[in-house]
Amino acid sequence: MKQHKNRRILMAVYAAATSMTILTGFTSLAAEAEPISVQPSVSREETAEWGFSDIAGEMHEEVLTDTKNAAEEARQAYIKKQEEERKAAEEAARIAAEKAAEEAAAQADKELLASLIFCEAGNQPYEGQVAVGAVVMNRVKSGSYPDSIADVIYQSGQFTPAMTGWLDSVLANGGYTESAMQAAEDALAGSNPVGDCLYFSTGGWGMQIGDHFFH
Repeated sequence: MKQHKNRRILMAVYAAATSMTILTGFTSLAAEAEPISVQPSVSREETAEWGFSDIAGEMHEEVLTDTKNAAEEARQAYIKKQEEERKAAEEAARIAAEKAAEEAAAQADKELLASLIFCEAGNQPYEGQVAVGAVVMNRVKSGSYPDSIADVIYQSGQFTPAMTGWLDSVLANGGYTESAMQAAEDALAGSNPVGDCLYFSTGGWGMQIGDHFFH
């Protein structure tokens, strides 16, 4: 019985010694270990706020870029439109000027032809007046004479009123009659009672209309 008691005491002492050894070793290891640095924690809300700020900044830059691009496109479109309008206005002015010049030339030809008709056949029947105008137009179209009314009428040695200056006087003063003007308009429009005739005179041969013979 006494031996059994002593044995329990020895076991308790051994256990205590073992525990002290383990505790001492753990303490030494803890002392030798480097201290752990603890960083302050970042909350989820703060992380979200930083992310939103970055996105907002990028969106702002994109908006600025898009605005600049849109403004430049609008400026270029405005410049293009202005240039197109300028060209259109210039083209319209050119066409109007050409039309006005053509109308003025046509009016000048009509007045010149009316003056010649008055000088050559002002005392003749209306058909005879148109016939004189038709002779002038036949010459313009023939290829054997100049190709304009003025050049045909003023061609040297062809029409006496042009050579004497009477024609220029009538033209300058608008001295032709309404009948002569109407005959000129009809001849210019294609009225032709003498066919392909290129000449007329107060005597000789050919188709007679009034006092003139056309051939």
